Amino acid sequence: MSIIPTSLKIGVKTPFRALHMTDTHLTYADLRDGERKVQLAERRARSFPRAAEMLQLAAEVSKSENVPILHTGDLIDFVSLANLEAVEQFIAQNDCFFATGNHEFSLYVGEAKEDAAYRNQSLPAVQKVFKNDIRMASRVIGGVNFVALDNGYYLFEPEQLAFLKNEVQRGLPVVLLMHNPLHEPRLYEFMMQRDSCAYLVAVPEALMASYPDGRAEQQRADAITLETVEYIKNETQIKAIIAGHLHKDYEGVFADRIPQIVTSCTKLRLIEFT
Repeated sequence: MSIIPTSLKIGVKTPFRALHMTDTHLTYADLRDGERKVQLAERRARSFPRAAEMLQLAAEVSKSENVPILHTGDLIDFVSLANLEAVEQFIAQNDCFFATGNHEFSLYVGEAKEDAAYRNQSLPAVQKVFKNDIRMASRVIGGVNFVALDNGYYLFEPEQLAFLKNEVQRGLPVVLLMHNPLHEPRLYEFMMQRDSCAYLVAVPEALMASYPDGRAEQQRADAITLETVEYIKNETQIKAIIAGHLHKDYEGVFADRIPQIVTSCTKLRLIEFT
């Protein structure tokens, strides 16, 4: 079954539903981007054989159930004209609110260190095909303020924390949409049983001692990220976190009070907010 029914109790007056999907990893490319990109597409498509199927299923469920799609990033696997055209078509035809992932800005997967300078090489072209700001945006659905923040590189930035604080001041319950989940002990243990690192934001330094050097550098939180995570932890208006990135299905609790939902790339999650 590709659809997981989920309930999130966040205190809304009238229950409503939304469809969560993430990590679709579309791998379209043609010779407009050169032979190297076509070869990359052929190689990467083997890892994501159900990408187009999942996108089509999401569109069908969204329309049949009359619910918006909440996508938490890596809709594309890499930047190509064909991938961006597919995104533009999907966004035009479906009610979709989006939080970006790291692959939205990947020119060639694994080619270089991913940082702000790398992201900014492709940001204008990628942003052009999305309706909402893919670095930070908000949308009110059913009286809940869904706030999307780009943390695809395991970091938050000062303007994102300021944006989040301003959104909280609107006085509505807040649900955070982000690509990378926040560290919680049970999720850390769940991931470390399967890999050499947990792929989470703000993992305590002591718990990263066994990480490979490159992964530790990639996933180490800076001061503003730690400040943002601490703010999320203590802000009572923030009611839930919805994320992706791990390619696993998981339901947990961040900071002992905030439900954190992660969906895999081969599932959709139909969430009822109550």
